[in-house]
Amino acid sequence: MAENEKTVKHSKTEQVHIVFGSHINGAGRLFGGKLMQWIDTVGAVVARRHAHCEVTTAAIDSLEFKAAVRVNSTLVLIGEMTYAGRTSMEVKVDTYTEELSGLRKLVNRAYIVFVALDSENRPKEVPGLKPESDEEIFNFWQGEQRQRLRKKRRDQL
Repeated sequence: MAENEKTVKHSKTEQVHIVFGSHINGAGRLFGGKLMQWIDTVGAVVARRHAHCEVTTAAIDSLEFKAAVRVNSTLVLIGEMTYAGRTSMEVKVDTYTEELSGLRKLVNRAYIVFVALDSENRPKEVPGLKPESDEEIFNFWQGEQRQRLRKKRRDQL
């Protein structure tokens, strides 16, 4: 591993919530905006741990709601780096409901892009990402592809 590279497990973050009535929308399901807030927080912690500096959310590349979440559910959010560019980082946050038995069901997957900031709030270079497992290598490759598409969309604006 190069001196300025970090592994995925270096910054991996897990956060757990119990869904209360105050988190529920009028249809009796978890309010999507509340979940988005939790996802953004977990993603920011992952990015800060990787870059060792402040970060800002630059883009939510994908946010897929796969199942409804009801009151009293245990939610587990797991965030991990998937790709690191020069100043930006892509973080995947998976959200699961967890039954009392421990069985988890994926209910949401999000990819968020963060930019590292220096003390004057300007973009700052980040350490590289060293994927280790086959899954991490595949996630890195996919993240690289998504980054190319983001740049292409930006250039078309």
